[in-house]
Amino acid sequence: MTHPIRIGIGGWTFEPWRGGAFYPEKWPIKRELEYAASKLTAIEVNGTYYSGFKPATFANWRDQTPDGFVFTLKASRFCTNRKLLADAGESVARFVGQGITELGGKLGPILWQFMATKKFDAEDFGAFLKLLPASHDGIALRHAVQVRHDSFAVPEFVALCRAAGVAIVYAQSDEYPAIADVTGDFVYARLETAIEDEPTGYSPAELGRWAAVARDWAAGGEPAGLPYVTNDAARTPRDTFVFFISGAKVRNPAAAQALIARLA
Repeated sequence: MTHPIRIGIGGWTFEPWRGGAFYPEKWPIKRELEYAASKLTAIEVNGTYYSGFKPATFANWRDQTPDGFVFTLKASRFCTNRKLLADAGESVARFVGQGITELGGKLGPILWQFMATKKFDAEDFGAFLKLLPASHDGIALRHAVQVRHDSFAVPEFVALCRAAGVAIVYAQSDEYPAIADVTGDFVYARLETAIEDEPTGYSPAELGRWAAVARDWAAGGEPAGLPYVTNDAARTPRDTFVFFISGAKVRNPAAAQALIARLA
């Protein structure tokens, strides 16, 4: 048995995607989410990192997308870009309470992303993890943390996340180290190295490899060839999220669609 594998991109509003690159010629801007959701199975929302939204906005996103589609939300920068993470409780509550539960069953994991300069402090990070609520308005919440400093590549960090049931984001990047240890009941991957010379952002061989990796994650494995700290997660089937982010952004929709096709 395997759990769902959802594939997507970051956001849906990007001018170079218009005019045929992703959206058809003359496709209405107001219907871009509708179109993106018809071709992909998830979207990571970046706008929630910069500002808050009204409950009606989340409800509108919910209503524009098909059953089974999932949004993941990048948490507010006011929660993560601070000297003392233990003091983020008010900001965390404000983010969670802004109306995100209007997404209902389409609410996927919340992504808590940290600056590349943020170093691991076991006591402070452990205190932050305790601030992340398990539910809100009767809806279960899942959390993923993306850390980008090599000081986090230690067993103590992996153990903290595993004890909290929080996923460590696996991010393939040319700019900072990655941690592939599975620590939650889902996997959250961000592939950030698309190149413009490839029509699908990644070569066919690379996309084939990521399809195999995604299947392994969903089946409960820890795929070979990735950078682990401990590599000792229990083998349990997991929901899997793979997002094509950054790099040659214009190619990310094509990359996501190509990976979806390989997993069909």
